[in-house]
Amino acid sequence: MSGKLKISVITPSYNQGEFIGRTMESILGQQGDFELEHIVIDGGSTDSTREVLAEYQANDFERLKVVCEPDRGQSDAINKGMRLATGDIVCWINSDDLLLPGALERVSEEFASDEALHWLYGKVIIVDEHDREIRKFVTTYKNRRMRRFSFSRLLQENWLPQMGVFWRRELGERIGPLREELHYSMDYDLWLRFAKEAPGHFVDQTLAGFRWHGSSKTSQNFSAQMQESYQLARMHSDGKYSASLLLHRALALRTKAVYKLLRLWGR
Repeated sequence: MSGKLKISVITPSYNQGEFIGRTMESILGQQGDFELEHIVIDGGSTDSTREVLAEYQANDFERLKVVCEPDRGQSDAINKGMRLATGDIVCWINSDDLLLPGALERVSEEFASDEALHWLYGKVIIVDEHDREIRKFVTTYKNRRMRRFSFSRLLQENWLPQMGVFWRRELGERIGPLREELHYSMDYDLWLRFAKEAPGHFVDQTLAGFRWHGSSKTSQNFSAQMQESYQLARMHSDGKYSASLLLHRALALRTKAVYKLLRLWGR
């Protein structure tokens, strides 16, 4: 493959003025032998988000595209970004999450070295409001699970951290957009659709940071997320993989118990 790969990073945004500046820095500060396109879709923030976006856009208008208009939620915003994306490689990073230094350089190297590679994923840490790493035991568990990819293992549990997944735009166009009726597990649905097309490729590097804070969707609604994920696993199993589905239910119960304990402990 000749020429530099272009990576499109999509950021859905709504009232994350406290964090979005750090998110922008982590993306626009990436360096390496690739082109970068950052697309921010803001659904009408009423906090300081628009001021932050305007400042970055004034300084980096060539790589940064900002769309500010009402949307139907996170999935709609991401789908808008996907339709605007012109890169060879696509990902999305939420407006409170982070890319770690060297992430896009490693991603571009992996895709450039293997034209048959459809999608990949890497390790992700969990950080708090102050960018300090937390919940290392959760990260250790997911890192162990993700080293060996198979469709049946993915049906057991969503161990793929969304901000650490990257795919060729042609794969995304072939698979189709995010399902907007899903509220919590639209990423899991997309990974399962990807997995039916091609196995995911594991990259042994920490690529991103997931921010856990009191107002994050995951921290507030983990029970509903677990239920939605199980229904997706059932649907994508096509009446097969009964053992994986049984294990999915058991692992979901364990995960909910752990989350409840962490909430009680304020962690």
